[in-house]
Amino acid sequence: MSVTKKAVEKKATRAAFGDEIVRLGESNKDIYVVDIDIGKSCKTDKFIEKFPMQHINVGIAEQNGAGIAAGLATTGKIPFISTYAVFGSLRMAEQIRQEVCYPNLNVKIACSHGGLTPGNDGGSHQAIEDMGVMRSFPNMTVIMGADYHSTRKLIAEAAAMYGPVYLRFTRDAVPMIYDENETFEIGKAKQLRDGEDIAIIANGDTVRLAIEAAEQLEQNGVSVKLLDMHTIKPLDVEAVKDCLDIGSIITVEDHNILNGLGSAVAEVIAEAGKGQLARIGVQDRFGESAPYEKLLEINGITVENIIAKANQLLTN
Repeated sequence: MSVTKKAVEKKATRAAFGDEIVRLGESNKDIYVVDIDIGKSCKTDKFIEKFPMQHINVGIAEQNGAGIAAGLATTGKIPFISTYAVFGSLRMAEQIRQEVCYPNLNVKIACSHGGLTPGNDGGSHQAIEDMGVMRSFPNMTVIMGADYHSTRKLIAEAAAMYGPVYLRFTRDAVPMIYDENETFEIGKAKQLRDGEDIAIIANGDTVRLAIEAAEQLEQNGVSVKLLDMHTIKPLDVEAVKDCLDIGSIITVEDHNILNGLGSAVAEVIAEAGKGQLARIGVQDRFGESAPYEKLLEINGITVENIIAKANQLLTN
């Protein structure tokens, strides 16, 4: 496994979608993009220019986009609905449930501006409950890559599998973690470190914070097992159970601590009847207009808080 130790270059994972959807369109004419009139922000502009016959813009009408995508899927097409996460998960929720998940159609919902990354756009545009909503729908797979390269690989995997998939991207640039040769499997956690004292499970744009926290903890003699849980549904239950052999687990996510990664891991822990858990994430509150990094700090989604929680669990 090749993981960049000192990540310098940054790219938003929405850029990964923009680049990968063009590659997919070149190799498969059944790939379609259904845009909700924000192609520039969601990085589908290159696809639109290159494959106008594989593109439909429904305007500001998310529910119609879901219905059209479902219809395309019934004809053998592989549609990617492209919009912001707050609209793709909430405004389209009923249509995704009834028209995509219930008949188990091959529709992908590709959403930018996930979590707190919309920053100054404010609470109305910060999707802090989207993965939890999508996780509750039968037949749905829910994914968030940690960086540009992992996101591209996971998008390709999503296009190759059959069934509904929710893909969540960042608006803000995040550090490169992986190189372009790394492989990923939907539903299988990526182990970045092995350790014996504490386990940290992170996903999406918080993996970079978990890596830095793990490095600092290990400098202080704490052995850390670190997982990138890019798929929260289906969750890699066996990977979580392996962490229970350590006993103490911290989850880190740019999402409400209710019904996201932390809740998914907590369910495994509760059923196993052992282990202790600390959940770091959005503290069941709406966002606000502020820089992305400041919003993370307000919610305790920081390297310092990960280290503090680890030390607290280790002394319990």
